[in-house]
Amino acid sequence: MAAHPEDEEHEEHEEESQDDKNRLRAEAAKAMDKMTDLVPEKELDEAKVKKAMEDLAAAQQASKEAHLKRERELAAVKIAKDDVDVIAEEFEMDKKAAERRLRECNGSLSDALKSLH
Repeated sequence: MAAHPEDEEHEEHEEESQDDKNRLRAEAAKAMDKMTDLVPEKELDEAKVKKAMEDLAAAQQASKEAHLKRERELAAVKIAKDDVDVIAEEFEMDKKAAERRLRECNGSLSDALKSLH
């Protein structure tokens, strides 16, 4: 007995409908995998951020300590008030800047004058 054209159409439509359902299920499963895959990546990213923040804090602390050490070294350099006055007058700068330059040159007036030319 020959199949009716209507039956063949109905079977083809059912196959297409089943293929569409399978495709949609596969896409949904793939989307679900992507959503669950984000959790470990997010935790990993949080760990990276935390590590970077700790490294940054450590670097800032080291920089602060180095700066304080340098300031203590400069404060320990003996300078003459007259030398500060000479630098301040010659280069028309405030006395604090003149004092700083003189300390950076280990109290040597000639080195400080040379460095400012």
